[in-house]
Amino acid sequence: MAGSTDLASVTGVTVPDTRLAAEATELVRDATDDLIYHHSRRVYFFGSLQGRTKGLGFDPELLYIGAMFHDLGLNEEFRDSGRRFEVDGADEARRFLQSRGVPEDSIRRVWTSIALHTTPGIPQYMEPEVALVTAGVEYDVLGIGYRDISDADRDSIVALHPRPDFKQRILRAFTEGIEPKPDTTFGNVKADVLQRYVPGFERGDFVDTILDSPWPE
Repeated sequence: MAGSTDLASVTGVTVPDTRLAAEATELVRDATDDLIYHHSRRVYFFGSLQGRTKGLGFDPELLYIGAMFHDLGLNEEFRDSGRRFEVDGADEARRFLQSRGVPEDSIRRVWTSIALHTTPGIPQYMEPEVALVTAGVEYDVLGIGYRDISDADRDSIVALHPRPDFKQRILRAFTEGIEPKPDTTFGNVKADVLQRYVPGFERGDFVDTILDSPWPE
């Protein structure tokens, strides 16, 4: 696959040389813009390096599919779904994998890795593919564990998959992807995005939801 050989010479991580990975790359490249495509590829490389550092055994192909599909739910066609964008992306990955006869346990791992990638505190205790999609996302978006990857490896990945003005551009993508369905941010980190960038947004309050429930006591 284009670029993977050059990267391997520095990081020791390659994109799986399989038909499934190639078709996932083609689908995501066609369906998304440069921002999401390059971010998704970085998530795979960063997640793989963290898996190696932590001594985790993982299926590179499943990790790659999870990374590539993890933000697909931000696309415009999903903005009236009424579902969290993470679930929309996970469902697209499941359809992709089912149509290619992938075993159900593998599909479950990919679906879960995407559905939980913005739910901190849980993925790291699950299967390695689930844990490492989140780890790659948290590295690229939040800088968690930034020093755990060498400067040389990090620079090589970013050279292959650049991140110009990434912080502002990814926040804009989050806002555009979830503003039409604000209720899906209840209880998750994306409420912070709408509170910052969408005038008039009121985040749901867990305590008020309990106190205002129809229970009589």
